[in-house]
Amino acid sequence: MNVFQSLTAFFSYLGAILTSPTTLLLLFGSTILGIIFGALPGLTATLGVALLTTLTYSLDTGPALVSLLGIYVGAVYGGSYGSIMINIPGTAAAAATALDGYPKALRGEAGVALGLTTTASFLGTIVGMFFVVVFTPIISFLALQFTSFEFFLLAFFGILISGSISTPDLVQKGWMAGFFGLFLAVVGRDPLQFYPRFTLGFPQLEGGIEVVPVLIGAFGIPQIIQVLKDRFVTAKAQQVEKVIPSWNKIVHNIPHIVRSALIGVGIGAVPGIGEDIAAWVSYGTAKNTSKHPEIFGTGCDEGIIASETANNACIGGAMIPLLSLGIPGSPPAAMLLGALLLHGIAPGPMLHVEQPTFVFQVSAILLMASAAMYISGILLAPQVIKLLRVPPALFMPIVAVLCLIGSYALGLKIFNLYLMVPIGIIAYYMGELGYPIPPLVIGVILGTMADENLRRALMVSQGSFLPFVTRPVALLLLIVILVTVITSTTTFKAFKARWQAKRVRS
Repeated sequence: MNVFQSLTAFFSYLGAILTSPTTLLLLFGSTILGIIFGALPGLTATLGVALLTTLTYSLDTGPALVSLLGIYVGAVYGGSYGSIMINIPGTAAAAATALDGYPKALRGEAGVALGLTTTASFLGTIVGMFFVVVFTPIISFLALQFTSFEFFLLAFFGILISGSISTPDLVQKGWMAGFFGLFLAVVGRDPLQFYPRFTLGFPQLEGGIEVVPVLIGAFGIPQIIQVLKDRFVTAKAQQVEKVIPSWNKIVHNIPHIVRSALIGVGIGAVPGIGEDIAAWVSYGTAKNTSKHPEIFGTGCDEGIIASETANNACIGGAMIPLLSLGIPGSPPAAMLLGALLLHGIAPGPMLHVEQPTFVFQVSAILLMASAAMYISGILLAPQVIKLLRVPPALFMPIVAVLCLIGSYALGLKIFNLYLMVPIGIIAYYMGELGYPIPPLVIGVILGTMADENLRRALMVSQGSFLPFVTRPVALLLLIVILVTVITSTTTFKAFKARWQAKRVRS
């Protein structure tokens, strides 16, 4: 297809959505449902797409895609509500947003924070949509260069970077928290040889530790305990005068938005990674390249923009390997793959031959879903802030019930509650000792990928570590990890401070 035909197909699908009241109603309904799924602990984008897949089976392909992509976009954005309002991320992708979003809400600027997340999520989705249309072949080729060696290093880097940027004092505490999460991830049967590990004789642990109970327990229970003990300051209810951020603020942050969107698309295009890693890598990049990294974690705009732009741009990035290779770029995209197969669409190299305009249909829906998310988010923000007027003593028990429901809803397993409570208590005491919680959760999320790919890589290389330095992409990732470790140590920071002081004197 030439450029003219591509633009014609894109605007044709766009016009079909805009001129159909039923489709618009379906779009806004599924997007708002996605925001609710993302905001409530345990109801993730993956679960939302999975549940909606069965309901859209009787629909035509077009309306079904509108519903599924709407709930996908809405859920990734909706996770920021809990992060900002009560410091409990609704989804793992929003965990990085809590680092600056919640401190901003504590200052009485919850409306500003929600406005920034809404705008950043909208712009990130738009950039992701653009890359789906233009750069699908290029990024798909780069993603194909990743093997088990690169996947392990990428997962390991994700754990390291989350520990480096979220620790309040010693970076080693963040790494220890991340490796504790990595240990939790290897509990259960070995995915390659099916041998039980660290199950302590409990058959319920043979399937491994689920991410959702860890996510809810690690973030929810410490927050509930602190609030009910009156040892934690809650965000202030306020009269919201303006949620939409000023034009000057958006223009000032355009470099951060562009960089974060590119990171999100690039990471999303790597199969099996997901929005959570995109958010953390983007946040870490923003902090490491900032002239004032000390303001990160205190409620700065750059931190919110970096994480929210990246995790929504990752949606478009995840579509690239899904549509071109038939390989989902994230867990929600994996659910979307199943939905497409149910509707008789087989993503992969032949998709461009069998349905040459399908990519443009997906892109048009992504554009409209991002617009629906932005409108719904701006309208819902003042209503969400009213929740701050509820006394914490009444509100936190409700949050506790939602946490229980969210953990139990995953497979209807009562054992998930037995996991959530002790992990939450451990996380509370870790927080009291100055150990950050986000690396623990990231370790659980990425641990399975790191463990499986490291063992597979060593099986392929017959126990040799040489491919880590002979493969160009693996070597690049290894160098990045070593630089991250070295530059995060107190020795390097002290040397850098002395060198800078010497330069100033000279």
